[in-house]
Amino acid sequence: METIQQWINGAEYAGVPDKIAPVENPATGKVEAQVHLASREDLDYAVKVAQEAQRKWAKVSLAKRTEIMFKMRQLVLDHQDEIAKSIVAEHGKDYSDALGEIQRGRETLDFACGISAVLKGEYSFDVSRGVDVHSLRQPVGVVAGICPFNFPVMVPMWMHPIAIATGNAFILKPATTTPSASLIIAKLYKEAGLPDGVFNVVSGSRDRVTDILKHPGIDAISFVGSTPVAHIVQDTATAHGKRVHALGGANNHAIVLPDADLDFAAKHIAAAAFGAAGERCMALPAVVAVGDIADELAQKVAAAGREIKVGYGLDEGVQMGPVITASAKKRIVSLIDDAEARGAKVVLDGRNIVVPGYEDGFFVGPTVVTGVDLEADLYREEIFGPVLTITKASSYEEAIALVNAQPFGNGSAIFTNDGGMARRFQLDVEAGMVGVNVPIPTPVAYYSFGGWKGSLLGDTHIHGPEGVRFYTRAKVVTSRWPSEESYEATMSFQRED
Repeated sequence: METIQQWINGAEYAGVPDKIAPVENPATGKVEAQVHLASREDLDYAVKVAQEAQRKWAKVSLAKRTEIMFKMRQLVLDHQDEIAKSIVAEHGKDYSDALGEIQRGRETLDFACGISAVLKGEYSFDVSRGVDVHSLRQPVGVVAGICPFNFPVMVPMWMHPIAIATGNAFILKPATTTPSASLIIAKLYKEAGLPDGVFNVVSGSRDRVTDILKHPGIDAISFVGSTPVAHIVQDTATAHGKRVHALGGANNHAIVLPDADLDFAAKHIAAAAFGAAGERCMALPAVVAVGDIADELAQKVAAAGREIKVGYGLDEGVQMGPVITASAKKRIVSLIDDAEARGAKVVLDGRNIVVPGYEDGFFVGPTVVTGVDLEADLYREEIFGPVLTITKASSYEEAIALVNAQPFGNGSAIFTNDGGMARRFQLDVEAGMVGVNVPIPTPVAYYSFGGWKGSLLGDTHIHGPEGVRFYTRAKVVTSRWPSEESYEATMSFQRED
C-alpha cells in the first residue's frame, strides 16, 4: 500500500509521524493508500525551513520569480492527466471535472505570472521642497494554507502561487482524505526551479491545525472550510498575532423569475446543483421560483438530472462521482429523509442509487425536492451533496427576502431576461459573488473570490488583487537628500559669484 509522506525542504519527508490515516477511494469504499500525519516536531522543522528559505526568496528578483511561475504553469499543464487521476482516486469527482478544477487553479498561476505588474508601487515627486514619497509592498513572511478536501488542487492554487510570487514561503496543510495532489504540485515546483523550503506540504490532524494557528513562526493563515471552523481559525490565529482570511460555508440560492427561459435555467441549475456531487462551496442547493413556474422547473431539472451518468470518475461517459465518505452519504440521505417526513416531495430520488461494479461506493444520485419546510435542515444547512430544493415565492420581493435571510452570503444568481430586474438584483442581494443567468458565479483569477456574512471572516477575499494585498505588507518611504540641498546652495553661490 502506498504511503504518502510530507514534503519539506524540497524532498519527501517521513519525520516522526504523529499517526497514519487511511486514504479511501470513494467509488470503491476501499482504503487504497495511507498518509503520514505530521508530528509537532515535523511542523516545527517545516516552519524553520520555510523561515530560512523565505529570507533568501524575498530577495530574488521579480524577473526570476516570474520565470519560475511560467515554468510551473507549463508543468501543471503537462502533468494535468496525472494530477486529475489523483483527484478522481481520492475525491471521486469525474475526470472531466477534475481537469476543470486544474484549469481554474491554473488561472491563478496565470495571474501570478504577471506579478510584477500588480506589485508596482506609487511615487510622488516634490511633495515638499526636495521631499519625495513612494510606496512598496513586501512579503509577510511564512504563510500557511489550510485547505478542504473538495478541491485538492484549485483551492490551494488560490493561495500558494500568489503567496510565493510575492516573496513568501508557503506551508500547505491539505485534507487528509485528498493528500496526493499536493505532493505532485510540490514536485513540480521543484522541477520549475523553486528553491527548496519555499513550498512545503504538511498533512496532519486537528491538533496540527491548532499548532499552525498558534505557531510563532507563521505570519499569515489562508483557510477554506466550514463557517464554525473558520471562526475557530480566525479567533485563534488573530489572538496569536497572525493575519487571517478564512472562507466559510455557503448555502447558495438562485432566483428564477417567470420570464426566464426555463429550459436554459434548468440545464444550468442541474449542472450547478449536481456537478462534483454538490461538494463545492459554489454549488447551488436552493432555488426560489417566482410565480407559478416551480413545478414545471422542478420537472425540467429532474429530467436533466436523470440524464447524468453517475459512476467511477475514470469510466467512459461518467459525469458525476460519489460523495467523499460513507458518513457524508449517510448525512445527506438523512437530510432528505427528514425533509420528506416533514411533507416535502422528492421529485427525483437519488438515495438508493446503485452503480454496477461499485456497490460499496459512497454514491448519492441527483435529487430534486420541492415543498421543503423552511425550518428543515435540508433547506437551512449546507448540504454538500447532489441535492436541490425548489421553493416557491409569489414575488421578487418575497424571493430576495428569502435569499438575504440566509446566514451565508457566498454566491447567488438570478435567471431572467429582464435587464432591469437583473441590475436590481445585483444591488439587492447580500452575497459576495453574483451571477446573472450564471448559476456558479466563480470569478476568474484576476478578480477576487469571497463572500459576505458567514461565508467570509477577515477583510480580504482570496486570489486576484485582494490576494496580493493579503500576502504583502505596505510600506511608505519619505525621502530627502541633503546632498541635493548642498548642491543647490553651491550652484546658487557660484551663480552669485
